[in-house]
Amino acid sequence: MTKRVREHKIETPKEKQNRHKAMEAISLLEKIKHDFKEPPKAMNYFYDLYERVHCRHESLHADKVKVGTMCIQVPSEIIHALDAVPLRLCNGFYTDDEIGSDLLPSKACPLVKATVGQFVSGNFSDKPDLVISPTTCDQKAKSGAIIEEMGYKLFDMEFPRTKESAESREYWRRSVRKFTKELSTDLGKKLTKKNLKESIKKVGYAQHLYHKLNILRKNENSPILGLDMFLVTNAFFFDDLDNWIKATSELLKECAQRVEDEFNTATKKSPRIVYTGSPPIFPNLKIPLLIEDSDAIIVADETCSSNRMFNDMVSVDEWFVNDMVDSVADRYLKGCTCPIFTKNNDRIRRIIDLVKEYKADGVVYQAFAGCQVYEMEQRSVLQAMEKEGIPIIYLESDYSPSHLGQLTTRIEAFIESLKNRRRKKQ
Repeated sequence: MTKRVREHKIETPKEKQNRHKAMEAISLLEKIKHDFKEPPKAMNYFYDLYERVHCRHESLHADKVKVGTMCIQVPSEIIHALDAVPLRLCNGFYTDDEIGSDLLPSKACPLVKATVGQFVSGNFSDKPDLVISPTTCDQKAKSGAIIEEMGYKLFDMEFPRTKESAESREYWRRSVRKFTKELSTDLGKKLTKKNLKESIKKVGYAQHLYHKLNILRKNENSPILGLDMFLVTNAFFFDDLDNWIKATSELLKECAQRVEDEFNTATKKSPRIVYTGSPPIFPNLKIPLLIEDSDAIIVADETCSSNRMFNDMVSVDEWFVNDMVDSVADRYLKGCTCPIFTKNNDRIRRIIDLVKEYKADGVVYQAFAGCQVYEMEQRSVLQAMEKEGIPIIYLESDYSPSHLGQLTTRIEAFIESLKNRRRKKQ
């Protein structure tokens, strides 16, 4: 009798990395779908989207030129108007963080290490044809040189470090004009009045849907988890814009009905949280997950992976190409509350306004270890919250699954203190 020899397929390094990334993605999605109160049915589109892109590695934009962006300050309206697709490259995978650690200092921001790590591994569902890097975050700006050495075409966009002066406004306008001209030349596409106008209106409509969805979260009965909202906004990084608009419209209808039915995705006792700091990027949503797993609800945020991304819409006085380009530039500078600015009173004022508008009980400020600007700015934000009598907790974390016990203990204690504070007010 002959013995059958079972063949074992040996994984390539890329296949192993893909499997680990898929495990990270599935682990988070399963927790969100099954560990909380019934999610909106319209969220199934977004759950499936993440599985398709991060687990099955399906391409969404095979027929389009893909423009990778290192920051939300790259004007997506102009990219869409030139018949290309903007793909934000900020990465939340611990698997890629470990790969990027071989090229960057150990104290570098995990988001930047993960972003570089993805370029090293080449694990893109949609690989960018070129990369746009604004000089906002210093670490991203320096990592651009590493990405360029890998053979990617990279364009730098100069971004001012102040926004109050007329000089900084003109400086940024010139930078956006130069970016528009260079991208148009590189893509062999002419920026037309019709295309830019349509693009501004379409992106503006997407912002409008997000803001309407956010308004529903002001209700005492929150119709949607903060975790689900982060998935919706993170999907804007890479999804087809028309599909995202359609799916978000359905989600908006369902959440409006939930508000009417007085459905509460949390509980009456759940403290309401405003989230700020380093951007929560899928699948590194461990802090939001710990918050909502501890019987709190994130009702608003001030981060560049969510709320800040949908801030002020483009306001156009004259629908001519040059005027529209300048209006696009203004939108990205005036509404920006990034901590890279030398003065950032706008961000502090924004957080306070969110606490009041959404009747929040407290603020969670999270910074990635190695993200210097958020680490440095936490002191001024904490002082401002204390002056306003707003409870706040500062958390430092990375992409590693370790230290969850310590983080859980601190978050649970903070949330319990908010519950006690609320009880004393009653």
